[in-house]
Amino acid sequence: MEVRDPELRYTKSRFTIEEYLEFEKKSLEKHEYFQGEIFAMAGADARHNVLFSNLFTEIGIQLKSKPCKPFGSDLRIYVEQNTLFTYPDISIIRGGIVPSKVDKDTAILPTVLIEILSRSTRKYDQDGKFKLYREIPSLKEFILVDSEAIGIEAYRVNQRGHWELEEYKSLEDIFTIPSMSISISMREIYDGTKL
Repeated sequence: MEVRDPELRYTKSRFTIEEYLEFEKKSLEKHEYFQGEIFAMAGADARHNVLFSNLFTEIGIQLKSKPCKPFGSDLRIYVEQNTLFTYPDISIIRGGIVPSKVDKDTAILPTVLIEILSRSTRKYDQDGKFKLYREIPSLKEFILVDSEAIGIEAYRVNQRGHWELEEYKSLEDIFTIPSMSISISMREIYDGTKL
């Protein structure tokens, strides 16, 4: 694999975590890392940005003055259990950012992760990424927001430690993030998307 970047170019196929972090500091674009490989991240379209803005604003309002804070896709998350470095669209962290031991600018232990699906990332976010995220011991909810149709899939850990799915498919539904005591109407989430 060859990773190309305006400022830096690697032509080897496997990288250490240290090499990835050094590469990422000099890069103009964001990249994910998994088990020695570096992957360029896809850009976001206008609808993705509208959905992000709607969700992030409402989550921020509802978490104001609480010990949990939302962060956008500039916050890198490290899954120590499987070496994934990634930039979720929205991360919610309880009690403040805990930095990774390998990089002070990378967080660990999110409580909620939200990905906004696009045509190019849908399969990876739904299958591969969810499998990797499930290894985060602090994670209580993983949420997938469709950008091509009205729909949210919310995976939550139940009392037995198993993941359960709840789906929201109508503008009349009220989407919830129970671990954060958040409720948002689907109409507000999809406002301005023309869906």
